[in-house]
Amino acid sequence: MLESAVTSNTIETVGRDAMRIEDIAYTAEGRDMLGMLAVDESYEGARPAVLVCHEGPGLEDHAKTKATRLAELGYIAFALDYHGGGKPMAGDEMMARVMGLMGAPEETRRLGTAGLDVLLAQPGVDASRVAAIGYCFGGTMALELARGGADLKAVVGFHSGLATARPQDAANITGKVLVCIGADDAMVPLEQRIAFEEEMRAADVDWRMNVYGGARHSFTNPRADDFGMDAVKYHQPTDERSWRAMIDLFGESID
Repeated sequence: MLESAVTSNTIETVGRDAMRIEDIAYTAEGRDMLGMLAVDESYEGARPAVLVCHEGPGLEDHAKTKATRLAELGYIAFALDYHGGGKPMAGDEMMARVMGLMGAPEETRRLGTAGLDVLLAQPGVDASRVAAIGYCFGGTMALELARGGADLKAVVGFHSGLATARPQDAANITGKVLVCIGADDAMVPLEQRIAFEEEMRAADVDWRMNVYGGARHSFTNPRADDFGMDAVKYHQPTDERSWRAMIDLFGESID
């Protein structure tokens, strides 16, 4: 297991007085990472926690907003950083980084584990009720964490890449799996969905796949249209439906 170290933090109160947003610096794979913790302190006692893995470009408002929404529902949420510095990457640099990680599941799992360690170290986290969710390559990371045997009761991937170099490791998944995929997502084609089904079935995983008509890649991100790519587009109905599907799974697994 990767040793991660929290080196500094900054606390900022946003919205209502009980909401605490905290930037946490830690190290992973030789990089200085900066993730974001969201906690609503009006909730008392041990409670479930959710690790949030950002989209390919990096830790931006998209993942931070999702973490804050989860905190408002009573979960302790930590949005990890897998690029470094809590800053996004762009263009060729981002693509090279993500493509490299796609072919390196062990490194991907170590990066995810470093973020998970930060989450588990937070006061109030019930370590027996932890989930991981992710968007785009972040969804791939959440799935790889589960394939690596992380103690996750639920894993959710939103428009996530489903392919892995180690499909046999699905036998290590102990929690429930949900993937939410756009039917028109050219980055997660039908062949990849079929291969994922076969992988989950062979490992006897408790899994489900929701395929949403009219949705393309990054359907949860309101800023997706800014990329100017036909394959990447926000789709509000699917954003809302997939969120409800996640909450339903949490009701079965960590609530």
